[in-house]
Amino acid sequence: MVEVLLAALILVCSSVSCGSAGGYTGLPALGGIYYYQYGGAYSGFSGADGERAQQLDQRFYLLKLPIARAAMAVAGCLLVFPCVLILVGVLRVPWHFPAWLLIECILYIVIAVGTLPALYYFLHSLLSVYNSSVCREREQLYQSKGYQGFWCSLHGAEIAAGLLGCLAAMAYLLSAGLAVRDYRTVHEQKQKPLQL
Repeated sequence: MVEVLLAALILVCSSVSCGSAGGYTGLPALGGIYYYQYGGAYSGFSGADGERAQQLDQRFYLLKLPIARAAMAVAGCLLVFPCVLILVGVLRVPWHFPAWLLIECILYIVIAVGTLPALYYFLHSLLSVYNSSVCREREQLYQSKGYQGFWCSLHGAEIAAGLLGCLAAMAYLLSAGLAVRDYRTVHEQKQKPLQL
């Protein structure tokens, strides 16, 4: 169950990166009271600056999109795998076929070891996006107008996804050990004579 929770949290944190195109949306375009109520009348962007901000936001979003989609796909697979194992346990497959627990152990180890290069790729790719000229130009444009929060660095959800990935790898290694222990227990119980 811990693996399910961790995978769900990784899925949520990695989806934050591609949640929306983000950035400057041009509140004056909404018209009416929004123009004055939400600061559109006093926005630092006008004309060419506003268009440039939207272009940079779109390009930045497109740079991050493949990374976020890959992270969500991996997290989705990590979410499905423990659910399938729970179903297998409910169907009592390990009792009828104890070698299944050894297969489960191998799968846990493969996933735990495979998580580490996936985390490296995730963080390395994000850092390359944040070091790109698009991000730097976007950051400078927003800072020139006094906007904060458009820095070219990892944000909290991306860091959390990385840390949760490390925790998931440790949880899978622990589950591999538990699968071996369960195999021994089931094997010993099946060797005992049936007592009435």
